[in-house]
Amino acid sequence: MSAVIKTIRDLVVHVQFDEEGPDIGEVLLPKSLRRGSLLVDHLIDGNIAVCLNVLGDKSLQKNMEVERTGKGIEIPVGAATIGRVFDPLGRPLDGQPALSGDIKLRNIMQPPGRAISFKAAKNEILETGIKVIDFFTPFVKGRKIGVIGGAGVGKTVLTMEMIHNIAKSGQGLGFFAGIGERIREGHELYQTLKENDLLSNTCMYFGQMDQNPVQRVLVGLSAVASAEYFRDEEKKDILFFADNMYRYVQARNELSTLLQQIPSEGGYEPTIFSDVKLLQDRLSSNENGSITAVQTIYVPADDLSDPAVQMIQHELDGTLVLSRKVAEQGIRPSVDLLRTSSSLLAPDVVGERHYNLSVKVQQLIQKHESLKSIIAIIGENELSPVDRADYGKAKQLIEFFSQNLFVTESLTGKKGEFVSREDTLRGVEAIVNTQVT
Repeated sequence: MSAVIKTIRDLVVHVQFDEEGPDIGEVLLPKSLRRGSLLVDHLIDGNIAVCLNVLGDKSLQKNMEVERTGKGIEIPVGAATIGRVFDPLGRPLDGQPALSGDIKLRNIMQPPGRAISFKAAKNEILETGIKVIDFFTPFVKGRKIGVIGGAGVGKTVLTMEMIHNIAKSGQGLGFFAGIGERIREGHELYQTLKENDLLSNTCMYFGQMDQNPVQRVLVGLSAVASAEYFRDEEKKDILFFADNMYRYVQARNELSTLLQQIPSEGGYEPTIFSDVKLLQDRLSSNENGSITAVQTIYVPADDLSDPAVQMIQHELDGTLVLSRKVAEQGIRPSVDLLRTSSSLLAPDVVGERHYNLSVKVQQLIQKHESLKSIIAIIGENELSPVDRADYGKAKQLIEFFSQNLFVTESLTGKKGEFVSREDTLRGVEAIVNTQVT
């Protein structure tokens, strides 16, 4: 059975088959100089496979012969991948030799085939050592947390700090998927983990800004496929970090444009719902182990109502919102305490003490916000004693939740802090329970 390339349009390649076409998700190999992989996206009438040029092979030509492989994109998985850095196709990016020998391979497009029953586990809180996170958006094993914000407000820095702290505490095997972000940031994260001897507990996958949209889409699936292997076969608990989930949607949108699909009303690809669900549904837990996911989400033009941001947010248990206004005040991490929320901040998850404190803190922060405009006109001294005391407590809380980070020590010259959840609660109690004199 022969197959030849009929048309080439940027990264979209149409391959004509004489007889039955290939499977969706199958890899085809053209007889070109680079032998670049063609990934079958979908089939159309006339035994034509619409394929994506994964590596951007420029040596493809019309009427060039193409071979079927009978398999999808497979990456190496297992113990040999720990401490290494890979691209979306499972090739090393860390300058070390490619994996060899008896290496297990896994198809990145296929979630685990056998049905595994989900067993509800006791809510287990994971400490990040970052006060504002542990108090407002507590990490619970097997759940999903989002870090949302515009450009330059500290999403990646906060993620790096979480990876650093959690890897140091050894609470689980860490996975990092760099999706469409800056190459510099990926390199800095790698160097930070290496210098602190934390690579031995982390697997990293990168498809950064310099890669084509096909690779930026695939890198998330590659990291998830590897994490699924460790969860199901090695029975490990996984801490999965994705930076940036918006870039994943953005890459999908670029592919949609290349495939000439009509965009949705919000300007994104018509398949945005299924695109998000495809990745999010695989970040799940079962009786073998858990996947706890932390995802950064870029907000275009600081607009939290953006359709893609809203779509991703619906998949999360908690969202930590970073604010440009807070960042401009020199507060780090620059968290908007009013817009940050979590469904996990409930008595049956964090306990009555933590929950009651969170309610009191939110009341004080909201009061602080409403009093700011009044103070700007008449001054703080004109407030009633109770309002003045509450305003002072709120200011103390805002200052309390700022924190020096380990990953910025070389920039700020200030030593990083790891604060336990118990110490955070005690610190909040000391401020909230201060008596008015």
